[in-house]
Amino acid sequence: MTTTMQDVITTKLERNFDAMDANHDGYLDWTDYQKLADRYVQAYGLAKDDRRARALQTFCQIYWLELLRHAGVDGDRLTKDQFVIANRLAVVDTSRLNVTEGGGHAIFDVIDVDGDNEISKDEFARFLRDVWKSDAPDAMESFTRLDTDGDGAVSRAEFIRAVREHFLSNDPEAPGSLFFGRV
Repeated sequence: MTTTMQDVITTKLERNFDAMDANHDGYLDWTDYQKLADRYVQAYGLAKDDRRARALQTFCQIYWLELLRHAGVDGDRLTKDQFVIANRLAVVDTSRLNVTEGGGHAIFDVIDVDGDNEISKDEFARFLRDVWKSDAPDAMESFTRLDTDGDGAVSRAEFIRAVREHFLSNDPEAPGSLFFGRV
């Protein structure tokens, strides 16, 4: 039973890797993380000195360094297998960075354009379209699943919970398991 559950997390992390590998060379390096931060900044028209842009950039830098530390590699890039292992270790080791909390809050603050502490359907659609370049018809299904209380918006608590589920949940039906498509 554990093997199957671990395979769900591995599948999600492998999809994460594929979405992050900007030049499709089979490796992740700092430039891939920088490009991710830049996609958010550009998609939301943030100035480089905007606190949300700075928080996201800082999170990406620390997260990348934590992945390298946990991968135990000598170089400055990761294969897909190294990425999966490093993420599994970094997510449970909160001694330096809480990946799920830090990243979740930084991303939420960018997506929540109007600052009302909720992500509306329109804000979520923009996130999918402008950051992840996703226009798949079923992409908005994840919004409905993330909105666990059914009030028509994704609260900060719901979003952070989903980020935790993405990295830690063995349940393929958990809302956080849908970030990169059904497992």
